[in-house]
Amino acid sequence: MSETDALQTTLAAEHAAVYMYGVLGGRTSKSAEPSTYAAISSAYDAHRARRDQLTGDLRDAGEDPVAAEPAYEVTGPLVTVDQVTRAARAIEESCAATYSWLVAETTADLRHWAIQALNETAVRVLTLRGTPETFPGVGEYADR
Repeated sequence: MSETDALQTTLAAEHAAVYMYGVLGGRTSKSAEPSTYAAISSAYDAHRARRDQLTGDLRDAGEDPVAAEPAYEVTGPLVTVDQVTRAARAIEESCAATYSWLVAETTADLRHWAIQALNETAVRVLTLRGTPETFPGVGEYADR
């Protein structure tokens, strides 16, 4: 797989994350749950920035960035703070897996960027009450 293909796959994951965080943002309240609201808002901003950076990088390379889907499947109820937090954590865990894969598929500056994105995603997992992992995003080694 080429680095361009890897970037396109990562961009597709970021499109999904931005969409899902938009949904979760509509399920949170700044006044009722300020810490959850802040975590969701911060994650939305981070994923939007990553999506925009990937889009720009692909365009700069003369590629057409993969488009977002018209909609993404929202699973489970999103009524309680715990449900919203679990959904956000699942988004971050999925993005961690994508960025872990991107680290393996790239070299040099792009790999450094992917490692930085993976680290930031792993920290957001912890912010959302996740469990620390030795190798975030790599399920088979997560508990070692």
